[in-house]
Amino acid sequence: MKAIKILLADDQALLRSALRLWLEEQSYIQVVAEATDANSLLAQIKAAVPDILLLDWELPGLGLTNSANQLLRTLRDRFPQLRVVAFSSHPEARQSALGAGVDAFVSKTAPPDYLLEAFNVVSQQTIVDE
Repeated sequence: MKAIKILLADDQALLRSALRLWLEEQSYIQVVAEATDANSLLAQIKAAVPDILLLDWELPGLGLTNSANQLLRTLRDRFPQLRVVAFSSHPEARQSALGAGVDAFVSKTAPPDYLLEAFNVVSQQTIVDE
């Protein structure tokens, strides 16, 4: 099985480190990069070429809904194969994240297996070009 390459985007260093350690225990996951704000995100994606972006929905630089929508449009245009899993400590953010076009949403309060399941589901999605 080919490893799923993940980019972690969260401004909290402790959370990023814990996620990296836990995810790298999974034999089929490779954390290829980290980003701490929306400004550094595009460069990190371009350099690391991840399969999935784990995006903190409260990431600095995404404060406004229009900013999040614009970022996701840019990601879809530049990196059409990239899948985006948003996560947040605010479960009510689910609607806005899914409405903005993320592929999946996971609450930061959910059991860890939910995150793995989201990665497995979105990594199997493919884009059909007509």
